[in-house]
Amino acid sequence: MKEQSKRLNQQELKEFLDAKVYEFNSPKFIDSDPIQIPHQFSKKEDIEIAGFLTATIAWGNRKSIINNANKLMILLDHSPYDFVLNHTEGDLEKLLPFVHRTFNGDDCVQFIKSLQHIYKNHNGLEAVFAKHADSAFLQTSISEFKRTFFEIDHLKRTEKHVSDPLRKSAAKRINMFLRWMVRNDNTGVDFGIWKSLSPALLSCPLDVHSGNVARNLAC
Repeated sequence: MKEQSKRLNQQELKEFLDAKVYEFNSPKFIDSDPIQIPHQFSKKEDIEIAGFLTATIAWGNRKSIINNANKLMILLDHSPYDFVLNHTEGDLEKLLPFVHRTFNGDDCVQFIKSLQHIYKNHNGLEAVFAKHADSAFLQTSISEFKRTFFEIDHLKRTEKHVSDPLRKSAAKRINMFLRWMVRNDNTGVDFGIWKSLSPALLSCPLDVHSGNVARNLAC
């Protein structure tokens, strides 16, 4: 965003932000955003697994993210939940050529194994996050999710792909995933399929860019 030549007054700021909400919190935004990947599915478990995997690789160029997430769904036979639960060793070998930036095939295989552990032993993704949620925020819940995700034998290198806000990570991608699952304002963008968590617990992590924009808009 270009620096404003003058500060916006309160009404101008409201109108500007409302316009941005209308622009981005709209179904027409889906086709240009990684959230389009979980929107390919209707079953709850397919949506949340597709969303989690897509959010995990959601850094870099959006076009590349979308292309690689689509490739991953193809590798999962467009049935991510069934693949997670019922994959064979041969199925996992098909994932080894996959790569998105530093997330490679070995990481992908580990994620599928950990997701299977989550669904078979912990009643699924929503249950794990909800179990450790407190009344104020989801940072502890995210941290405990990471612990549960990697409590099985795993590759040490893969741990870096699940952030931990209690270790000073902004955890932007996993917070985005949680927003997709929890928030529902009836526009059809976010899913709102996780009823056990309140949208009031969601966080919007800040980075240098968003901080600069906020300061630039400050009245």
